Amino acid sequence: MLKDFFGKRKKYASIPSEQAKSDVPEGLMQKCSKCHKIYYRKEMKKKLNVCPNCGYHHPLTAWDRIESLFDDGKFQEWDENLTSGNPLDFPDYEEKIEKDKKKTGLNEGVVTGKGTIDGQATAFAVMDASFRMGSLGSAMGEKIARAIENARKESLPFIIFTASGGARMQEGVLSLMQMTKTSIAIRRFSDAGGLMISVMTHPTTGGVSASFASLGDYNFAEPGALIGFAGRRIIEQTIREKLPDDFQTAEFQLKHGQLDKVIHRHEMKSLLRVLLEMHKKGGEVS
Repeated sequence: MLKDFFGKRKKYASIPSEQAKSDVPEGLMQKCSKCHKIYYRKEMKKKLNVCPNCGYHHPLTAWDRIESLFDDGKFQEWDENLTSGNPLDFPDYEEKIEKDKKKTGLNEGVVTGKGTIDGQATAFAVMDASFRMGSLGSAMGEKIARAIENARKESLPFIIFTASGGARMQEGVLSLMQMTKTSIAIRRFSDAGGLMISVMTHPTTGGVSASFASLGDYNFAEPGALIGFAGRRIIEQTIREKLPDDFQTAEFQLKHGQLDKVIHRHEMKSLLRVLLEMHKKGGEVS
């Protein structure tokens, strides 16, 4: 009898994991990339995709970030339909762009516009690494430059959240030109007395880190964000030295004077509100 009982348990335990997984609705759970604990996806969304156990900051989509920061109904998007072409006739480039449009619901890897954060008006650009890895192409550079120009004309502060793997190789030198275009727009904005706040999220690399991401009056980052130009392996091969384990993390950049502050995502909105209010009132915060 006991033999039959344990035999049944063994038979039950041998059910393929694929069959067991089929009983769980797809997309219901999410595993932390760092500590590997599993949570309900809805729970993670409430936490702004920050792991409750280890604090790891998982990526946010552009719209999830916008919704977490801006007041309801106080938001206006700019250049929504601006999208990439294929100026160099790069093979399969247009098909990849269309695939990313369907996957993300975006026309390009950045959302720009203006809105209010606890009543404080600001222009903004929020990059989304799920669209072509946030790579900097002609359309993205144009959208960011236009947003900065609009901020200057409307005398608004400008906040940018960066997330990028670098320049978009399918557009060649036209992609690299966006570094100059956006930097010039920021210079005009700064000369006109504009306030720019840059928040670097994971990852901010390549041409983006070497241009507009690092040109803020305030340069912030989220915890653990990878920030740098070339990759670790390339640098180690070039200088023939082993780099520190925390090299190119937000914390490393802060320690070496490249950032003003590393900010937890849950504290981001309140800090931005304080800065916007402070600069609006000439340094006085209520």
